[in-house]
Amino acid sequence: MVAVKQRNMILLLLFIGWAIGNFDRYFINYAVLSITKDLQLNPTSTGLILSSFFAGYALMQIPGGWLADRLGSRRVLISSVLMWSIFTALTGAVWSLGSMIIIRFLFGIGEGGFQPASSKLISQTFPTDKRAWAMSIMLSSGGIVSLIVPLLSAYMLTTIGWRTSFLILGGIGFLITILFWVFIKLPADLKDEEKTLAGDSHQGIFKQIIKTPLMLNLFIAYYSIYAINWGLATWLPTYLVNVRGLDLISLGWMQTIPGLAMIFAMYLAGYVIDKLPLGKEKVVGAMSCIVVGVLLYLMYNAPSVTTFVAYQTIVIIFISFVMLLLPAIILKRLPSSVTGTSIGVANTGGQLAGFITPLAIGFIVQTFNGSYNAAFGMLIILAIICTISLLTLNLQKGELLQADA
Repeated sequence: MVAVKQRNMILLLLFIGWAIGNFDRYFINYAVLSITKDLQLNPTSTGLILSSFFAGYALMQIPGGWLADRLGSRRVLISSVLMWSIFTALTGAVWSLGSMIIIRFLFGIGEGGFQPASSKLISQTFPTDKRAWAMSIMLSSGGIVSLIVPLLSAYMLTTIGWRTSFLILGGIGFLITILFWVFIKLPADLKDEEKTLAGDSHQGIFKQIIKTPLMLNLFIAYYSIYAINWGLATWLPTYLVNVRGLDLISLGWMQTIPGLAMIFAMYLAGYVIDKLPLGKEKVVGAMSCIVVGVLLYLMYNAPSVTTFVAYQTIVIIFISFVMLLLPAIILKRLPSSVTGTSIGVANTGGQLAGFITPLAIGFIVQTFNGSYNAAFGMLIILAIICTISLLTLNLQKGELLQADA
């Protein structure tokens, strides 16, 4: 059993690691405005840049989870942070569209193992009734980052430029790698458990997970909610500047409001999800997706930027709840021995959405001569799909997998 002090240290480090990884992912959405000008890119090429990270990230989800179950969460976490730090720094040295796409793809490969491995580590070190709370603490760093990135990005881009900014972010990543190496330590009993799971007893679990109807629904739900999230995150800065007429500084201040909402939503969601009776998760999640769909329609048709941001803020609250609910179902329903692989399988859907959605929106906007009508319509349809996938979630099948494991 992990001591409270040690598991709190682990959670702090996961919080910091997730924060710097998210900073880079959000920063590129603002930096791409400068990158597009420097490299003379069209909207479709911009979409390729935004999507290339998610291609690598999605491809690494299942291998990353499998490696965390087989080799141990600590090794995968340290390797992940080190690799993404290298390619974050290299982003500042790109010279063409092709080099940018390759480096961002490899950055995605590096970061791809972090969430499956961190989820496994949480399941190993926290009791069941604290796992959603622990996950909410880690994921809330994304909300904090989304709060400071708009303002800090505007400052960095107008002072030191995007190339130097990526070099600095890479350097910070190297420091975090050292912290992970020094301070993340597992007790002897957990190390022995990981060695046991690396043996023959773990063979066949991957096939069981893939065939479980629970995982198929979660895969679709992950895809849908993350498509909405990253569709908004990657294209809203460009939309608000080009369509709504905001400058970078005004954009930065306006986007601090949804950032605050995300932080609040993550902490509240962690508490609420841990209190939900088993079996009620899918109903509450489906209702949240319905609200997201309605608010997306109202947001796009908002008569002013202020009203737009107000609707966006509420959308972020419900999206954050669903994004925490989905991994919490796995953490609570499945044993820690298969958590890494299970999160990897489900989160592959989310990261495929991160790859496809920015590219699709870029293509749609270019096809419709700068109009975002069809793009927002696509996001609303995805909210409906997420609702259906959660309502049809078969939680009993997850319990069967737990019994088999």
